[in-house]
Amino acid sequence: MESKQQLPAPGAAGPGAGAEERRLEEDNDVAGGGGLGRPLGPTPSQSRFQVDLVAEGAGRPAEEPHKASGEGDATGKGSEEAKGRFRVNFVDPSAGDESPGEPGGGSSEGGNVSFQNGGDTVLSESSLHSGGHHHYYSDTHTNTYYLRTFGHNTMDAVPRIDHYRHTAADLGEKLIRPSLAELHDELDKEPFEDGYANGEEGTPAGDAAATYIPDSKGVVKFGWIKGVLVRCMLNIWGVMLFIRLSWIVGQAGIGLSVLVIGMATVVTTITGLSTSAIATNGFVRGGGAYYLISRSLGPEFGGAIGLIFAFANAVAVAMYVVGFAETVVELLKENGTLMIDEMNDIRIIGAITVVILLGISVAGMEWEAKAQIVLLVILILAIGDFVIGTFIPLDSKKPKGFFGYKAEIFMENFGPDFRQEETFFSVFAIFFPAATGILAGANISGDLADPQSAIPKGTLLAILITTLVYAGIAVSVGSCVVRDATGNVNNTFVTELTNCTTAACKLNYDFSSCQTGCQYGLMNNFQVMSMVSGFAPLITAGIFSATLSSALASLVSAPKIFQALCKDNIYPGFQMFAKGYGKNNEPLRGYLLTFLIALGFILIAELNVIAPIISNFFLASYALINFSVFHASLAKSPGWRPAFKYYNMWISLVGAILCCIVMFVINWWAALLTYVIVLGLYIYVTYKKPDVNWGSSTQALTYLNALQHSIRLSGVEDHVKNFRPQCLIMTGAPNARPALLHLVHAFTKNVGLMICGHVHMGPRRQAMKELSTDLAKYQRWLIKNKMKAFYAPVHAEDLRDGGQYLMQAAGLGRMRPNTLVVGFKKNWRQGDMRDVETYINLFHDAFDVQYGVVVIRLKEGLDVSHLQGQEELLSSQEKSPCTKDVIVKVDYSKKTETDTSIAFAPSSERTQALRKEEDEDGKTPTQPLLKKDSKSPSPLNLTDQRLLDASIQFQKKQGKSNIDVWWLFDDGGLTLLIPYLITTKKKWKDCKIRVFIGGKINRIDHDRRAMATLLSKFRIDFSDIMVLGDINTKPKKENIAAFEEMIEPFRLHEDDKDQEVADKMKEDEPWRITDNELELYKTKTYRQIRLNELLKEHSSTANIIVMSLPVARKGAVSSALYMAWLEALSKDLPPILLVRGNHQSVLTFYS
Repeated sequence: MESKQQLPAPGAAGPGAGAEERRLEEDNDVAGGGGLGRPLGPTPSQSRFQVDLVAEGAGRPAEEPHKASGEGDATGKGSEEAKGRFRVNFVDPSAGDESPGEPGGGSSEGGNVSFQNGGDTVLSESSLHSGGHHHYYSDTHTNTYYLRTFGHNTMDAVPRIDHYRHTAADLGEKLIRPSLAELHDELDKEPFEDGYANGEEGTPAGDAAATYIPDSKGVVKFGWIKGVLVRCMLNIWGVMLFIRLSWIVGQAGIGLSVLVIGMATVVTTITGLSTSAIATNGFVRGGGAYYLISRSLGPEFGGAIGLIFAFANAVAVAMYVVGFAETVVELLKENGTLMIDEMNDIRIIGAITVVILLGISVAGMEWEAKAQIVLLVILILAIGDFVIGTFIPLDSKKPKGFFGYKAEIFMENFGPDFRQEETFFSVFAIFFPAATGILAGANISGDLADPQSAIPKGTLLAILITTLVYAGIAVSVGSCVVRDATGNVNNTFVTELTNCTTAACKLNYDFSSCQTGCQYGLMNNFQVMSMVSGFAPLITAGIFSATLSSALASLVSAPKIFQALCKDNIYPGFQMFAKGYGKNNEPLRGYLLTFLIALGFILIAELNVIAPIISNFFLASYALINFSVFHASLAKSPGWRPAFKYYNMWISLVGAILCCIVMFVINWWAALLTYVIVLGLYIYVTYKKPDVNWGSSTQALTYLNALQHSIRLSGVEDHVKNFRPQCLIMTGAPNARPALLHLVHAFTKNVGLMICGHVHMGPRRQAMKELSTDLAKYQRWLIKNKMKAFYAPVHAEDLRDGGQYLMQAAGLGRMRPNTLVVGFKKNWRQGDMRDVETYINLFHDAFDVQYGVVVIRLKEGLDVSHLQGQEELLSSQEKSPCTKDVIVKVDYSKKTETDTSIAFAPSSERTQALRKEEDEDGKTPTQPLLKKDSKSPSPLNLTDQRLLDASIQFQKKQGKSNIDVWWLFDDGGLTLLIPYLITTKKKWKDCKIRVFIGGKINRIDHDRRAMATLLSKFRIDFSDIMVLGDINTKPKKENIAAFEEMIEPFRLHEDDKDQEVADKMKEDEPWRITDNELELYKTKTYRQIRLNELLKEHSSTANIIVMSLPVARKGAVSSALYMAWLEALSKDLPPILLVRGNHQSVLTFYS
């Protein structure tokens, strides 16, 4: 948009206004717009103009009326047009409310924009993003909001919660603050950033979701009492309270029973505190334990726990329903009204019950919540009934062991009396499942109005209340009822027995006959609470209530957790269960699945085997919740800021360890099975690598570890034994030169650092835009292609500057490059010789900063970026030997001359070629294998086919062949170390190293033995050593002639020119070869030509050749001559690496 355009006011304006100049300044407020807020209409007292946003859609008739006579279109260029244009209309003040600036005047087109003289300018948000397509809600403050705050017009937004929402937030609209580009960039250019904060890039789904205004009518959200407290209390108070607690008191005694309850409470309280900490560290969505763990520890642990936790809840439904059915069948048995037999009756009643529960759940959360309240009332009444009953000791109950509160009974029952091989831990294992259920509130986190305050309050209060009730009932039942009673009224006696010491004896009852077995008392009668209570049927109702409420809570929890898991697409096969229905997004499919699982286990009816596995599943999730808090605190992530402060990382760790210990106490084989299942799922999810990024503490800890180790490493001096080739490869776009990348990866993978340098040249604005997009794209490409490398783009005026920036600044601490790797500049004779000057200067710069240099040459070339769709061709050639049918469109406009080591084209041209073959996000190949081009597709020509074949040769397994090392000059040993490292890799392990060295004809044997001794001291295996005594022989005449012909165009011929002309020419074209220089380095020239002859003679069948790189003295040897040496040395050979270390030892034979 042409924002500096000056707009004279219309004649109808108020007095003095005509003299003013209006400008569309950047410093304007972003408010209103998106078609939402009502743009300001004109007031007659002010002169103004109006700017309408013109959407780029084809032919919108609604726009036509706006085309007023004073209109001026300021359009962007090219692709920037899609960003939307401003049309400037002069507005007649007398038009009043009929102004097109009113909402009726076309705000549906993405929002009109009124620029007013007196107030802040209101700019449609969609004008800053592509033509109103996003429809994000803009700031709906009044348009003078920022004017009031700062006293001047500003586009800068003040801090607001709506800027920090996710795009799909259902709590309110997401607003987008102006991006840095919008505030900072020059006005005559279009900002390139989309204004998203880090990691919040809008997906199409996210954009659509942002426009969604939640319909609050009909959505049920619960407070902390109804949503969390009631649920947790109902889930914790289970059948155990009424049926097993009295037996536990009989076995362990009052003291140890309270200890058992206390130990269980310690585990659940620590977990409750940890849950509260995670739940208050940011907005909690649906998914309960799964959501908390996955967002803290990442998808691997979250995915594993989510699945087993949902399954555990589904099977828990069956457990609770069978507990209910057993009680009903007991009643039927007492009354002699069994339907078939006990087992089948349990199945029938269980099946009917679970169908009814499913009906309540599917009816909606509101119905389910009402049912829970009713069940809680019944449960509290039943507990009250028991407490009242303890104060009313009836004579009829005394033979059954109930005497009311008596100190004698309390004293006798205080200590343990374990029978039938029970121990403290076995009793604890039986009680502990009664303490679980603390996550019942957290599991429906998506249905809570304010999960952050509800989960801590409700969960911790529920644990407190239920613990007090458990302990209270344990003490009271232990104070009232003896361990053994006959139930026989005739066991009373009047005279005191001398040998009777039991509490019953002191109360005039003789139950000594119970040593052979009785039916009553704490040890023998599970229905003690019914017997003690004032009204027994109410206890039965309490048992029904406890079982059904727990079943109902689990039946609701399981589908909600499973739905959240499926929405995250961790297990792609379960995607269908992510769908929700109705206002509350109810997971009906999940309900049905849970119902089927529960029904299946009810029909099995063997719950004694399943119960310990379920308890262990719950405990595994508790352990991971505790561990999450410890891990997040340990990682010191700035994002870990829980509002709930009453937690401690070490206590959470103790809680996690306690959970693991309790798992083994309950059942050792179930604990092992749980560990195996969690580990198996963890490995599966890790292997699948779901494409999610939740900012987990695992990432934070990885970063922290990397940072600490890097800093620790910086304090250690380098040692020759620990030398690693750390390579800076000038690749350009990494996918443009796959052969270069794979060959270097062969000797750096798991050994040293590999950085892919990419110098962006050309206009700075364009390059900066490319830098930010390429960084993420190519790093992802490297990871996807299993390259252990980093991508480092820089912007520079030319390649040399870019190379210098990278050599000086790339890396971190001790992890810095020490070797520059470049591809050979194949097209140097056809291109601009200034590029050759730059290329050769890169070598000089590398040597200046003590880098080693490696030049890699393939006779076919390295650069495949001019082939469209080369990604797919490469992958297809790897997979299938037949590539003849592949049709690809080759861009011949670039010719093969673009095949240089580094792309010298301006970055805009270069990246366009690469853009074609890869999508912006770099995740998926977008080009089909067979191009359907409207123009005539040309089959791949022979040159390009060979280039493609060559570019993938290092990805294949290398057969039994040779790596020839021509170690002519001692550079510290890098020339020898690189081939050794290559042979340690799996693909190269069958290759043998042959070493070639220079020597004198009369000392060949001596030189060979000396080299063999050196190599054996270095512990480097070799198959052969060849001493070349004829290196200094004069090369063949035809090769010398060919060399002279090659350099002819680059010679200065100063002897044939006037001195001044020659000097001027040398100054302008410093790369030219002088006659003097040619004569001076004649011997060195001949040596390169001769070496090429020897290479062809000895190494033409090698897989790769590694050879010492000749060094040219800076300032003495011209670029053209040096380039000619490299050309002459390496032409028409197998892949060759010209290597020159920095002449510091990289090998040692000392230990």
